[in-house]
Amino acid sequence: MTARSFMDLALKQAEIAGNAAEVPIGCVIVRDGAVIAQAGNRTLQDRDPTAHAEILAIRQAARAVGSERLTDCDLYATLEPCTMCAGAISFARIRRLYYGAADPKGGAVDSGVRFFASPTCHHAPEIYPSVGESEAAAMLKDFFKTRR
Repeated sequence: MTARSFMDLALKQAEIAGNAAEVPIGCVIVRDGAVIAQAGNRTLQDRDPTAHAEILAIRQAARAVGSERLTDCDLYATLEPCTMCAGAISFARIRRLYYGAADPKGGAVDSGVRFFASPTCHHAPEIYPSVGESEAAAMLKDFFKTRR
């Protein structure tokens, strides 16, 4: 499968989250060409402010691998990760990060604090922005248009 096809799976998770009235963000984690974890945002459903798609997928992947280190795993997120998620990606030692839409307000990869560029960051993944960007951005825009 290609990076775009894995992002399509993340977009499907975002769609599921949006249909549940969650902010439509999805995440997929891949190891050796196979999906080992996938999740959409569940902050409302779980009543947990940390239940971002990336955090849920990292937890699931760590259980699947049997380790807190995901050194040979790639993470696909539909939106540029926030500071909390960037920290978790770093601590998990994710190999590559692919993300869809940029998040100028809350992102922490290429926007905002630029977490991975910080001298205190222990591990920075390879970063591939803008994969499936138009679809991810449109999904978020449509979601928030109905709420404003």
